[in-house]
Amino acid sequence: MESCGDSNKSTDTAVNKKWYKGNLHTHSFWSDGDEFPETILEWYKSHDYQFIALSDHNTVSMEEKWIQVREDSIYQKSFVNYLATYGEDWVEHKTDSGKVHVKLKTYTEYRDLFEKPEEFLVIHSEEITDRYEDKHVHMNATNIQEKIDPQGGNSISEVMQNNLDAVLKQRKETGVPIMPHINHPNFYYSISLDDMISLKGERFFEVYNGHPMVHNMGDSTHISTEEMWDQINISYITAKKPIMYGLATDDSHNYHKMGNKWSNSGRGWVMVQSDTLSAPSLIEAMERGDFYSTTGVTLKTLDFGDKTLKVEVEPETGIEYNITFLGCLKGETEVKELKAVKGSSASFELTDDILFVRSKISSTKLQKNPIEDIKYESAWTQPILND
Repeated sequence: MESCGDSNKSTDTAVNKKWYKGNLHTHSFWSDGDEFPETILEWYKSHDYQFIALSDHNTVSMEEKWIQVREDSIYQKSFVNYLATYGEDWVEHKTDSGKVHVKLKTYTEYRDLFEKPEEFLVIHSEEITDRYEDKHVHMNATNIQEKIDPQGGNSISEVMQNNLDAVLKQRKETGVPIMPHINHPNFYYSISLDDMISLKGERFFEVYNGHPMVHNMGDSTHISTEEMWDQINISYITAKKPIMYGLATDDSHNYHKMGNKWSNSGRGWVMVQSDTLSAPSLIEAMERGDFYSTTGVTLKTLDFGDKTLKVEVEPETGIEYNITFLGCLKGETEVKELKAVKGSSASFELTDDILFVRSKISSTKLQKNPIEDIKYESAWTQPILND
């Protein structure tokens, strides 16, 4: 099976490559999540994920940190289960004035407990969490090597660029692939399209984020993240900048209370086609565009060769699919629907008048735990540049 990026590829490049399922945005007790890292990792591992980035706010989870178990019975029970699962030898805890305190395991400790070659990978990450006035600027750094403090700045775009430059500087200095991505631009409507267009060196942002406060769909005065994605790419191509790829993530914080008011696991993820389950290989694959993003739809085939994009869904009984090809014609400034097929497979040939194309696959299967008014499972392929 062959995936697609921003250039033509022959099918032999897909030999010996596998599809790996992962979530790049997850929180734990290390910041504002409400569960122990081990419990979170166990959930993802048991739900057929192959890689996870625990991306807590402004920490790389390597220092010493103790938390007090909340008095709510939910968290008391959670601690009892945690202790029963991992045992006294693993769980370091103490009681002071009737309050239970637990020492959190560091990244290297929980990583070593869960990782298994070609089965499960825990990627070191940080959500660099900054702001300008009352606006929020959050950027994940996947496969980070050392903590990066928020860099600040005199505008939203400057804050974004300063943090991005710090990530890229660490990548250059270490020689290690470190992947920055812009989180939830519509969170408090903090990041505008112009802010995104101003960036230099960013390749990824969240077209879908599973937090209930991020406004993926926009509103009457703000565009959706999907429309923002297309407008970014029209601008980037015109400016001869590398195209922007779209991620789907959970941004999970809440592991006990479920529903559309809570930030839960399992809402959005990426499927990456790579030769090995390692952070460098996964990041290099994503930088080639060899992945798709999804809230539930699984693709059986994703192939781009001979100027033709082919999409085939792994169908589920009783579920219908609509495969739409969206793109921009050369000389135009808006993305439009170029072709739509009802069914589980479709293809689209890029003609010379097309600037870029991507596919969105919608289904009639209801999401198990939706946010906003995003009721049905979907998937997004990455845009293909016609060069």
